[in-house]
Amino acid sequence: MENYYGLILAGGRGTRFWPRSRRRHAKQVLTIMGERSLIQSTVDRLTPLIPPERLWVLTNDHLRDEIIRQLPEIPRRQILAEPVQRNTAPAIGLAAHILRSLDTDAIMGVFPSDHVIAKPRRYLQLARAAFRAAAEGKIAVLGIAPRWAETGYGYIEFPRGTRAGLLKPVLVSSFREKPDARTAAKYVAAKRFYWNAGMFFWRADVLLDALRRHAPKIATVLASLPRFSDRTFNAKLKAAFPKCENISIDYAVLEHAANVVGLACDEIGWNDVGSWNAVYELLPRDGDGNAARSVIISAESQGNYIDAGNKLVALLGAYNLIIVDTPDALLIADRNRAQQVADIVKLLEQNQREELL
Repeated sequence: MENYYGLILAGGRGTRFWPRSRRRHAKQVLTIMGERSLIQSTVDRLTPLIPPERLWVLTNDHLRDEIIRQLPEIPRRQILAEPVQRNTAPAIGLAAHILRSLDTDAIMGVFPSDHVIAKPRRYLQLARAAFRAAAEGKIAVLGIAPRWAETGYGYIEFPRGTRAGLLKPVLVSSFREKPDARTAAKYVAAKRFYWNAGMFFWRADVLLDALRRHAPKIATVLASLPRFSDRTFNAKLKAAFPKCENISIDYAVLEHAANVVGLACDEIGWNDVGSWNAVYELLPRDGDGNAARSVIISAESQGNYIDAGNKLVALLGAYNLIIVDTPDALLIADRNRAQQVADIVKLLEQNQREELL
């Protein structure tokens, strides 16, 4: 396993976690569950399979210093900031270019930095199986068994009869874009469609070849870069990377490649922690369904999520609210509209409230 590498994608802003999530302290570096941040928990989860010296992080200029501070075990040069954001295909292609220049046999796994996986031992068994498939020249993906008809995720279609938890990858039938509610319900009923959680495995040279075939503009930009060890690498990356298309790896490669296999995960306790409501669902709740990371007293109040630091929060007649208090901002929202917290960030941008972003 000496040629196994991990790429942790950590460039997102996490706008649905405002006001805790800001440009310089985004969701992935927040402590959502337990005492470790989401990105620290990701590294903790991966290190039994991939040691820190073979883990790489791709983030942005706003977050790089904080990630370096939180992950002292990862060599500083392996925590990179993209010159500009160009979605996952250029980002993953860049990592493949770097790893290929350092190790011609590099096999890489791609991991989100901001997910929760409650059963890491089982998860690593599936990841090992995916790495083995990648070593044979396949592109491997992990699918998460859907728990409801979600319209915010893409789906992976597996062959009929695919059994969840099988450690032998099977050929993926298709990738499906984010569906409408009716289509999502059909996917769940069919029992062969799994959520696409953004976890991929491939040899670096296999991915670069796939980019040359299916996304030649990106491949051309990456091919213009020198080896990572070259002293001109950073300057040339800054000049070249903005020329890449803004496109996801799903659109650019996975929907077109013929050698994609998948593992249908059984229960690994996965949650993408996509909103404050997801945090509410993960935390223990009192007899009235209130979840809190602060001390609360409540009367005739149900279904609330409270995060107000060390202050006492008193609830009276409050139902299904999100209350998140920070030194410079207070969020009060209907818990059923948690996904729309990102709209508040857009309003702040429109009003040029940079100090709150």
